[in-house]
Amino acid sequence: MSGFDAEKMTKYLDSLLELGIPSVDCMVYREHKLIYRHFNGTVDAEHTRKVSADQRYLMFSMTKVQTMTAIMQLVEQGKLSLEDEVGKYLPSYYKAKVETPEGIVNLANPMKIRHLLSMQSGLDYDLNRPGIQRVLREKGQSATTRELVDSFVESPLKFEPGTHFCYSLSHDVAAAVLEVVTGMKFGEYLQKNLWEPLGMKNTFFAKPQNEGLERLAQQYILNEKNQIVPMDQSCNYQLSECYESGGAGLVSCTEDYAKLADTLACGGESAEGIRILKPETVERIKQNLLCPESMKEIVSSMGRKGYGYGCGMQVLLFPELVGSSAPAGIFGWDGAAGSCIQMDTVSKTSFVYTQHVRNCGMAYDTFHPTMRDIVFG
Repeated sequence: MSGFDAEKMTKYLDSLLELGIPSVDCMVYREHKLIYRHFNGTVDAEHTRKVSADQRYLMFSMTKVQTMTAIMQLVEQGKLSLEDEVGKYLPSYYKAKVETPEGIVNLANPMKIRHLLSMQSGLDYDLNRPGIQRVLREKGQSATTRELVDSFVESPLKFEPGTHFCYSLSHDVAAAVLEVVTGMKFGEYLQKNLWEPLGMKNTFFAKPQNEGLERLAQQYILNEKNQIVPMDQSCNYQLSECYESGGAGLVSCTEDYAKLADTLACGGESAEGIRILKPETVERIKQNLLCPESMKEIVSSMGRKGYGYGCGMQVLLFPELVGSSAPAGIFGWDGAAGSCIQMDTVSKTSFVYTQHVRNCGMAYDTFHPTMRDIVFG
């Protein structure tokens, strides 16, 4: 692997501010050593408050990286198998039905854990589905993760599990499975098995009444006029005060996520020698789980040309298809406000980038690939 060009990365990050991104932050680790850190910009609507080193952000789908790490801990311990049927843990899922051209019918084959991890479950990302609305009417802010996740299958699946790719609420279901297997609330499990061992002190679920939300960077949105404007500070994926979204619910900071990224890039062992996963389990996360039809759909639906999708994270399989100088095997994911986490176990290198702008397609199409090639190319 060639030397990392820090000057090139700084110049690129600062150029994003010129495009209107209010703040940027990036950390690069190699073999447990911080080799780069740069942050710039402002984090309030008036553009007067400078971004801080421990700035908090809504992480949205970058939550999935933690959820998948936790699930794979259970797989490694033999408490869960990717071939287990979801209904074994959530019996309501045995009652799931599926939409077909002939109408709504029973599933031909049960949904399995690997279908959840690979977004091939048949679920979608409709937060207004009738089951969710029913539970919230009946239980309000006391609606639990399990109650809401059970309600997802009151609507029929979009397809037979394992036959297509659809980015969805699947990882929220995985978090509910974890609660059943461990007997712990999802946040309690993460606190004990990820946040405390890795020293992630600014990571928690974005519940409406949480202290610490006032320290969030101002959230923005790229509107239909192509303007980046402030928006409310809520996380719409946290469905109730008692719900903990395995797909999109966390608040965190660049420093916390960089610790996790470095640990996974180094085969599951932290700089302090704390092991959260075995090296072979990290490699298993990187194994593509998509069927041929799903491989087409991750490109058509999300633009991820050259990528497969393993245990909840994209994996660069064919860098030549996108003209990338980075090697195959880089894995990670991103979030709805434009942040991303990417790792390489061969060079033991990782980077985390954070921003706080919703609906910012440039982040996925341009920002992240450019940073990937600067770091790993």
